[in-house]
Amino acid sequence: MSTASPSPQEDAPFEVANRPFNVAIAQLRPEPDDAAATIAKLADAAADARRSGATVLATGETSIPGYPSWIDHRRGAFLWDDAATKSVYARYRASSVVVPGPLTEQLGTIAREHGLVLVIGVSERVDAGPGNRTLYNSLLTFDADGRLANHHRKLVPTYTERAIWGPGDGRGLQAAETAAGRVGGLVCWEHWMPLARQALHESGELIHTAVWPTVHDKHQLASRHYALEGRCFVLAVGQIIREGDLPTDWPEDENASQNDPDQHVLRGGSAIIGPDGDYIAEPVYDREALIFGEIDPTAVDREAMTLDVTGHYARPDVLHFEVRKP
Repeated sequence: MSTASPSPQEDAPFEVANRPFNVAIAQLRPEPDDAAATIAKLADAAADARRSGATVLATGETSIPGYPSWIDHRRGAFLWDDAATKSVYARYRASSVVVPGPLTEQLGTIAREHGLVLVIGVSERVDAGPGNRTLYNSLLTFDADGRLANHHRKLVPTYTERAIWGPGDGRGLQAAETAAGRVGGLVCWEHWMPLARQALHESGELIHTAVWPTVHDKHQLASRHYALEGRCFVLAVGQIIREGDLPTDWPEDENASQNDPDQHVLRGGSAIIGPDGDYIAEPVYDREALIFGEIDPTAVDREAMTLDVTGHYARPDVLHFEVRKP
């Protein structure tokens, strides 16, 4: 993994005041069907990020076990009662993360050992109780002490994703108080849901994690708009997936054997954006990377002078907003 970093420093506890500090994005290539190997890569990235001075580390949508790009890139993936699709789904489900569970404990340990606020997208598996056997597209936020500070499930899986994940709820639709300030996040097309955005704005984010499969041009637009609208810093996070990472279980998909295994299906595009909508770290494409940026919390105060969608631009006397939580 390539790294563009500030000056190294020793691991140490941190406290956020109104002074600049560093944040990082781990633009990873998940290991197919191997959550343990992907978590090991994340642990290495966390160690590198903290040594380089980062206090926050974020990864992309369903980084564990990886975004299921086969739903859109494999012909025949949605045939009814298809044996190949069932087999691929079963492997994906087996590699998904139970919350709480052994894999979430490992993620909490990574956050605690490196003193990082860790925000990671996962495919969540439910093994017991309500929603038994359902998968969710989830975003987990761990504080620097290893505590799971927030657990958000994507409200509406997008288009073909609905064959994989169930709809989430409003329970985690909020920012969490962390060692790095108030950190929130939304998943992919939730950034085009105005009321979901407003819910996060109302919770007073300093840092927003916008997780995507890949941050292409329209996703860049949504991420920059979110930063400008919310007057917060945005970590827009994608991941790397190659053609050779996709399953080849479908015999009728003749394209699979003809494609270059190194061709990118998901290109990354991760970037760090300031509360004025401008880039702090420009998008990085087509490679695994650690991406760093320095953020200055006082910039939020400066930008709030002209626009505050939860304050002087809110007009609660005219417009009413409410989040329903189970």
